[in-house]
Amino acid sequence: MEIYELLYRLGVTANYTGFFYTAYAVQLCAEHPDRLMLVTKWVYPDVAKRYRTNWKAVERNIRTAGNVIWEEGRSHLEQLAGRILEHKPCNAQLLAILSYSLLLPRATRLTARRLDEAVALSREDHDMGVVDESANERDDEPVVPKDCVPLDELKVK
Repeated sequence: MEIYELLYRLGVTANYTGFFYTAYAVQLCAEHPDRLMLVTKWVYPDVAKRYRTNWKAVERNIRTAGNVIWEEGRSHLEQLAGRILEHKPCNAQLLAILSYSLLLPRATRLTARRLDEAVALSREDHDMGVVDESANERDDEPVVPKDCVPLDELKVK
């Protein structure tokens, strides 16, 4: 399974309970990216049911896997994220980075790239959301749909 290979490269091995929880959570999020909006309600319970535990244990063990990744595989995680990460990502952010990386073409995903290296993207539209309302488009403001919160202010716990 590709997610196992990815987790191994990031430093998380199968001796961590969080290895399997994280792998299944990433699979769920890759199949249905909208689950990332509410991981506590839409991801942790399904992982807990599969592994016959509770959602709090799932959250804690995924956080442990995230800590290992942050310590052991930070540079590779930053390559997957496509930017330098100044802070350890929370579980939802980690799952988003990992699940999105599985959706990339295999050649792009497995090729190590420097952060300043240009990457040719396919011409396909991979946007996961569409803004139908008018948005503020001045250069000094983030683009935010009417009556919505900017993503950088949104914290999913």
